[in-house]
Amino acid sequence: MNIFKQLFGGGTAPDLAGLIKERAFVVDVRTPGEFAGGHAKGSVNIPLDQVVAQLSKFRNKNNIIVCCLSGGRSGQAKTILEKNGITNVINGGSWNNVAQYC
Repeated sequence: MNIFKQLFGGGTAPDLAGLIKERAFVVDVRTPGEFAGGHAKGSVNIPLDQVVAQLSKFRNKNNIIVCCLSGGRSGQAKTILEKNGITNVINGGSWNNVAQYC
């Protein structure tokens, strides 16, 4: 299996626009400095290295979209969340990709 399918999954692309309209919890997992340089409107910054410590912020959310610079860190965040029982997570890829729907 190629690395991109492992990171982003195969099949059809998720409906980011629809999920955002339904008030998905959009989380940017980049560093605070990166986030300050630009981010998707309405997103919150929870850096990748703080995801486990802040699991409570992800619980009881209907839909979660994680993003970063290119999709690598958000793929890691998705895996971390799923290993902790949070399964309604979409890797939105780059924050610029997500921002076009916000």
